[in-house]
Amino acid sequence: MAQTQGAYYVPHGSHWPIFGSLGMLGTLGGAALWMDDFQIGKLVMAVGIALMIVMFIGWFHSVITESVAGKYNKQVDVSFRLGMIWFIFSEVMFFGAFFGALFYTRMLSIPWLGGMGHGGPTNEFLWPAFTAAWPSNGPDAIGGDFTVMSPWGIPLLNTLLLLSSGITLTIAHHALRVGHRARLLTFLGLTVVLGAIFLGFQVYEYYEAYHHYNLTLGSGIYGSTFFMLTGFHGAHVTLGAIMLCVIWARSAAGHFSRNDHFGFEAVAWYWHFVDVVWLGLFVFVYVL
Repeated sequence: MAQTQGAYYVPHGSHWPIFGSLGMLGTLGGAALWMDDFQIGKLVMAVGIALMIVMFIGWFHSVITESVAGKYNKQVDVSFRLGMIWFIFSEVMFFGAFFGALFYTRMLSIPWLGGMGHGGPTNEFLWPAFTAAWPSNGPDAIGGDFTVMSPWGIPLLNTLLLLSSGITLTIAHHALRVGHRARLLTFLGLTVVLGAIFLGFQVYEYYEAYHHYNLTLGSGIYGSTFFMLTGFHGAHVTLGAIMLCVIWARSAAGHFSRNDHFGFEAVAWYWHFVDVVWLGLFVFVYVL
C-alpha cells in the first residue's frame, strides 16, 4: 500500500530495500570469501549480483509506474534531482581517487624511488637500477617490458565518438523540449549506437594491449592504473548505455512531456559526466 502524506508522496511496504541489502551483502561477502580462497564465494557473489539486478529492475519499475500514474509532485522532483546530484558527486570522488593515485605515483612515488626529492640516496640501496621515468613498470620491471598505448589511434577515435554522443544527446533533449518525438528517438538512438561503438573499440584495444603490447594489469604501476581507470570508465559507459536504452523505450512509450522529463535529464547528466571523465583520461593517461 502507498499513501500521500501532506504534499509529499510516501510509499510504504516496499520489499526492494531488503532485496538491495541482501544483494550488497551477498556481493561483497562473496567477493571476500572468493579472495580468501573459499570456492563458495563465487556462488555467493553470483547470487548477490543477481539479487542486485532484480532489485534495480523491480525498484525502477515501481518508480516509473508511480511517476506515470502522476503520484509525484514538484517536491518529489526536487528530491530526485538532489539524489542524482549527490550520486554524481560520489562518482566524482570515485574517479578522483584513481586519478589521485595516478598523480601521486607520477609526481611523488617514482621521483622518490629514483633518488629525487625526499628519497635521497635510498634508491642506491633498494633499487639501484631504477629509472625515474614514466611510463614505468616499477622496480625490477614487474610484468616485463610493454608498449605504451598510442593516444592517436583508437583513444582519439573514442574521444570523438563520446564527444559526438554528447552532441546527439543534447539534440535529443532539445527535441523533447519542443515536442518533436521522431527527432528525439532518432538522436537518442544514435547516442546509444555511438556508445556501443566506443565500447567495441575499447574491447579491441584491450585485446591488442594483452596480446600484442604485453600491457596487462600486471605491468607495474602503469598497467594497473591504465586498466583501472579505463576499465571503470568502460563500466560506466556500459551502465550509461543501458540507461539510455531504457530512456529510449520510455520516450517511445510517451512517458515524458516537454516540462516533465527528469528521468531523461538524469541520464543526460550521467552521460555528460562520463564524457568529461573520458577527456581527463585521454589527456592524463594517454597523452601526457
